[in-house]
Amino acid sequence: MTGWAARHQQVGSGRRPCLVWLHGLLGSGDDWLPVLPYFAGWPQLTLDLPGHGANAALPPQPFAALSAALVQTLRGLDIGDYIIIGYSLGGRLALYHACHGQDPRLRALYVEGAHPGLADAPARRQRLRHDRAWAQRFAGEPLAAVLTDWYRQPVFGDVTPTQRADLIRLRAGNFGAGIAAMLMAGSLGRQPDLLMPLRRLTLPFGYLCGAQDAKFSALAEQAQLPWWQIPAAGHNAHRGNPQAFAARLLSLLAPFE
Repeated sequence: MTGWAARHQQVGSGRRPCLVWLHGLLGSGDDWLPVLPYFAGWPQLTLDLPGHGANAALPPQPFAALSAALVQTLRGLDIGDYIIIGYSLGGRLALYHACHGQDPRLRALYVEGAHPGLADAPARRQRLRHDRAWAQRFAGEPLAAVLTDWYRQPVFGDVTPTQRADLIRLRAGNFGAGIAAMLMAGSLGRQPDLLMPLRRLTLPFGYLCGAQDAKFSALAEQAQLPWWQIPAAGHNAHRGNPQAFAARLLSLLAPFE
C-alpha cells in the first residue's frame, strides 16, 4: 500500500492537532490555499487524492483502502493527533474514515458539502449508473468539453458563467482517465450509508455548507446533523467565501486551541 505525496505541510505552534485538508473530485491540495492563511498558528497538511495532482499516478481504491492509505500517509509524515477537514469527495472519505478507520489519533471531523450516504440499494444502483456515464465521458472525451457539462449540473447552479470558465481552466490539467477511475472507486453508489455511525460518533463533528447550496442544506437538516451555513457561498463554500468559511471553522476549532 503506497502513501500519498503531501502538497503543503506547515508546522504549527503549541500542542494543537494537525489540520488535514482533503479536496474534492477534480481538485488538489491547492484548492485550500485561500483558507490556509487563516489557520497560520496551526500545523496543517494538504494531500492530493489518488488520481489527482501529485498523486495522479496512484490507482484509486475503495473507501476502506483509501482510509487505510490515509493512515499510512499520516504515519509516514510523522503526524500525531489530527483533525480532518474534507470537501465533497474528500469529505465523504473523511466521514468514512471517522466511522470505520479506527485511528485513535483522529480528534475531530469537519466536512463541507459531503453526502453521508444513500439509504437504499436502488438509489445506490442509480447513482452508480450516473457516475459510470460521467466516468466514461471523462475517460474518453476531451476534458474541456466534459468539464463544461460537469459544471452545469444543478449542484453548481450558483456558479456564474465567468466562474464556470475559471473552473474549467483550473481543472483542465487533470488526467481524464484518473478522474474517471476515482469517480467510480469513490462513487456515492459504493459508499455505505454513514448516517447512523455518524450519529454515534463521540468525536466533535461539524457539517458546513454554502447558504446557496439548497440540496446539501436540506440534506443536512433532514439528517439532523450538526450543521452551519456559510453566507454568500454555494456548494464550494471555501472557494466562494473563504473568510466566512474560515471564521466558522475557527469557532468550531476553539476547544483545541
